[in-house]
Amino acid sequence: MKVDAEENNIDFDDEDGTNLAAFADFMIDNFFLPLKASSHHTPQPSPAHLSVIQNVQGRREFTGTPDRISVLRGSCLIRDHHRCVISRKFDPQEAIVRLTEYGCDAQDDEANPLQGQLSMILEVAHILPHPLTQTNADSQLDYSKKAALMILHMFDSDVSHLVDGIDIDQPFNVMSLTHDLHAHFSNFKVFFEPVPGQEHTYQIDTFLPPGILQDIPVTCTLYLTDNQSIDPPSSRLLALHCAIAHILHLSGAGEYIDSILRDMETGIQGDGSTELGHIVKLRLSGWLGASRGQSLSHI
Repeated sequence: MKVDAEENNIDFDDEDGTNLAAFADFMIDNFFLPLKASSHHTPQPSPAHLSVIQNVQGRREFTGTPDRISVLRGSCLIRDHHRCVISRKFDPQEAIVRLTEYGCDAQDDEANPLQGQLSMILEVAHILPHPLTQTNADSQLDYSKKAALMILHMFDSDVSHLVDGIDIDQPFNVMSLTHDLHAHFSNFKVFFEPVPGQEHTYQIDTFLPPGILQDIPVTCTLYLTDNQSIDPPSSRLLALHCAIAHILHLSGAGEYIDSILRDMETGIQGDGSTELGHIVKLRLSGWLGASRGQSLSHI
């Protein structure tokens, strides 16, 4: 490989170019494509009751994924004051409970009058996707997921232990978001950049065209519980998510992957351009959510 110092151009020989292309393919096949394909795959069971949340706080074992996510969702809503962390819209289910019980005297978590506030159904959104550490029928991680965790380690050494096993479903890896913001965040189109010198405060921006999301860009400080009894969203994981979002956008890999995922939704293209190998590999490795998995039935 030769470097032209005056023109800042890198001249790759055939071997370097081949190796670089192979590495890029490996990154797309085993990291970027699976992460985007598994976006918006967080289960959304009803949030657990406060008494259940208090009973299991500090314990690391639950009877199964639905129970774990139910407790996680309840904890997340309490920590986030029953609001989307970006738009600040209030959870309508909680609003109905409070307005039914207290009427005009109902208050939000900051003791402000609740009546008349904007609300929208909230979802628990993973920073790093829920399927990342899901095991197969033999309770083992598939090669693709082992490779993804290895690549994750390249971005931030030892970060993979934060989301190991059921720790992927800990409060520090989730936030309360409205459905549309959840979809765009999980698809790495919305990202959080830390504001220097202000803890838990972020400039939230998007790679979507201007005007698509009315609530972005915005600067927000995340809500915290007293004594941080429920962990806040991890700044380390948000930084990792932000880095991935920028790589996908600046490299053009995001658009390429989006085209593969669109083909997965619409079926085989008549011109033979459908990336069947990628799609089948995603299905076999357990990266796809239920809706996307079902879409393969006509491919």
